[in-house]
Parts: sequence; C-alpha cells; structure tokens
Amino acid sequence: MLNPVQSSEAGPVSAAAEAPLPGGSEITKARSLGQDAWRELRSNPIFWVSAVLLVLFLLMAAVPSLFTSTDPGHADLRNHYLGKPEWGHFFQPDWFGYNGQGQSVYARTIYGARASVIIGFCVTLGVTLVGGVIGMFAGYFGGLLDTLLSRLTDIFFGIPLLLGGMVLLQAFTHRTIWTVVLALATFGWMPLARVMRGAVITQKQADFVTAARALGAGTTRILLRHILPNTLAPVIVVATIALGGFVSTEATLSYLGIGLQSTVSWGVDISDAQNVLRDAPHVLLVPASFLSLTVLSFILLGDAVRDAFDPKLR
Repeated sequence: MLNPVQSSEAGPVSAAAEAPLPGGSEITKARSLGQDAWRELRSNPIFWVSAVLLVLFLLMAAVPSLFTSTDPGHADLRNHYLGKPEWGHFFQPDWFGYNGQGQSVYARTIYGARASVIIGFCVTLGVTLVGGVIGMFAGYFGGLLDTLLSRLTDIFFGIPLLLGGMVLLQAFTHRTIWTVVLALATFGWMPLARVMRGAVITQKQADFVTAARALGAGTTRILLRHILPNTLAPVIVVATIALGGFVSTEATLSYLGIGLQSTVSWGVDISDAQNVLRDAPHVLLVPASFLSLTVLSFILLGDAVRDAFDPKLR
C-alpha cells in the first residue's frame, strides 16, 4: 500500500486517493465542479429535451438543405394561401401550406432559423465578452474604476433593450444580420457585467488568489489563470438564458419592420402573415411555434445548467 506521505509519480494527493480503507473500500477522487454539474445534467430529463431541440434548430440553421430542397424565395401564385396545409406530406413544400406570395411556409420556416440562431449566438458572444471584461475590471481593481464602470452600467440599464435596438437600427438605411447584432449587443451586456463583477469580488478574496499574489503572480496571470476559470459558471448560466431573449427580441424587431430586411426570418414571416391571419392562421402559427420552441429550449437549458452549477438548488 502506498504511503500518503511519500511522494510518487502521481503525487501525494493521487496516492492518498488510491489508498484502501480498512474495510476494503477505496477513497474515490474528488470531482470538480464541472464534473458534478455534468453528472447532474445527465440525470435531468429537461436538459436532454432542450438539448435535442437545440441540436435540431442548429442543424436547421447550419444545413437547411438537410430538411428541404425548396428555395424559400421561390414564389408561385398558383400555390394559394387559402389552400389547406397537407399535414401528411412530411418534409414536402406543401407540408405547412403556402403564404400570401405562394412561397412554401415549410421552406421559409427552415431557412428562417439561420438568421435567428446566428443573431442569438453572436449577440450572446458579444455581450459575454464586453460584459465579462467590464465586470472583471470593475470587480478586481475596485475603487474609482469600479465606480465609473458601475455608473456606466447603470446608465445603459436605464435604456430598455428593445427600445435601444429600435433607436440604433433607425440609423441604418440597410439593416442586415450584423447591424441587428451590433444594436442588441450594444444594449444587452449589462446583466453579464454585473454577474461577472459580483463573482470576481467574491473570488479575489479567496485564499488561492492571496497565495498566488504572495508568490509574485502578476495581475494578468491572476485574472486569467485563477479568477476567470472560477467565475465562468454563473456567466455561462446567465448567457444561456439571455440567448433565448435575444432570439425573441430579434423577431420582435423584424415584426415591427425595424429589424432584418430582405432576409428570410421568423420575425419577418410573422409580420407578413398579419395580412392573411383571418383566412390562413397557419401561415403565422408555424413560424411563431418554431420561434417559441427555440426560445423555450434555451431558457430550459439555462435553468438546467443553473441548477447543476448551484449545489443549493439540487
């Protein structure tokens, strides 16, 4: 039997972990927070349902040709919107019927996932980077810098995301996916900054940070090697939940005619369906249902991740 005090190739901690107990059992190695979270997620059915739905929507956005070969922009007025959907024609152009321009609702729903998913992910990445950096600097350095960055965050908090996006997008004569990403990221980083600031303030007082500072570690090394890995969990949770909100906000802007232009999007299709809602409600209900499922999937995934990373909620 290895002596826990003696050093070995695996180190004292590994040797102690492998030492058998008097009863014949062995001490199991302590799991990290990430391993505990993954173990919790694997046993959560909500996580698997939301993950499967999100993988499906991601495939729709990345490779729409896997689901349909129909051009979403092809219009044929012989395909009247008053014609009932052929619910038994799975994956066919007439599966969900046609819209007022004679375009396949199914094809436009499949291709509409691309704009919504790209905007959601890019905005989430942008606000995580911007909010994370601002929150990290404010929480770690404190003092005057913390005061200035916190007041800047409060100013932006006073501007609603939807209203700010509408005002900023009015400055663009031609609105594309990237202009919408810019508008939403400009007014959506504040929650991430506050979460990161609070997490950094907690972690910078930990013993391992004090020890690293005493051993001569620089500010950059402490931030990147010691504080950042231990503050990612709450940021990931908030970002995952916020992603669904960004998808719905993009659809709202497109519905109001201020978002995407000349782009296949769920919001654009929902807006166009207003003209035929009384006679053909399926033209609106199909893209609206896909939008709702996407947002719900992200929210459920965020809730599952939050529960997994917070031991108090288990």
